[in-house]
Amino acid sequence: MYLELLNMSYFNNKVVAITGGSDGIGKAMVESLIAKGAKVATCGRHYDKLYNLQLNYSTEPLHTITCDVSNEQDCKRFIESTLKTFGRIDILINNAGISMRSLFLDADMEVLKKIMDVNFWGAVYCTRFALPSLIENKGTVVGISSVAGYRGLPGRSGYSASKFALQGWMEALRVEMLDLNVNVMWICPGFTTTGIRSAALGPDGQSRAESPIDEETMMTAEECAAISLSAIEKNKRNVIMTFTGKRTVFSSRFFPRIADRLIHKYFFHNGKLIK
Repeated sequence: MYLELLNMSYFNNKVVAITGGSDGIGKAMVESLIAKGAKVATCGRHYDKLYNLQLNYSTEPLHTITCDVSNEQDCKRFIESTLKTFGRIDILINNAGISMRSLFLDADMEVLKKIMDVNFWGAVYCTRFALPSLIENKGTVVGISSVAGYRGLPGRSGYSASKFALQGWMEALRVEMLDLNVNVMWICPGFTTTGIRSAALGPDGQSRAESPIDEETMMTAEECAAISLSAIEKNKRNVIMTFTGKRTVFSSRFFPRIADRLIHKYFFHNGKLIK
């Protein structure tokens, strides 16, 4: 019992707002945070998934609302409803995100715009509206990013651009917030069984409905959530999960030409994108 109380102590009674909490890593974090005693607000685009989540935790301090984070007013409504429900925000986790699988040459420009709107602008909007409360409570801003924010990945040019933008913006914001005691951090999961690849946008903007990578070899959403919440508790600056992720970032920084060839070999076969 004492150990359980210790594990709950950091998140217990904290108000945590999470975007994209109806699925994948976001949902795993919602469930873990509730178990740790947090008050959780989350949003997503799919009403049915949010309804089921709310139903499963009907007696817990969970607030859900439908929201498209690419829409500034939706983000404002999410943050305002969280403040109205719980009175403050201690931690904001910008988790909502979409991916793509298409060569740049073949992709409709609307695909890249949509990815940037969700992955980058969604985080900017939510953070801007939540920041006064986060400053008042000396809170934490989290961005769920990717190794693609350190290393551009073929077939994911728009996704990589959105994550580079997210990390650059968060790094600048982190320095701006140092004197205000708000921790700004970003977390880069490895390949995770979240369904983001099967939902990745093709060149025409439609979901691919399939994953090109064997998901049985990946970390689970629950494992990713556990590492992420531990990093938040420890006030980390940034986290890169998995040995492969760390190796990719290291090689791209110090041996970029070698990294180019290795990544090309992994993603292409006979001139065709296979991953």
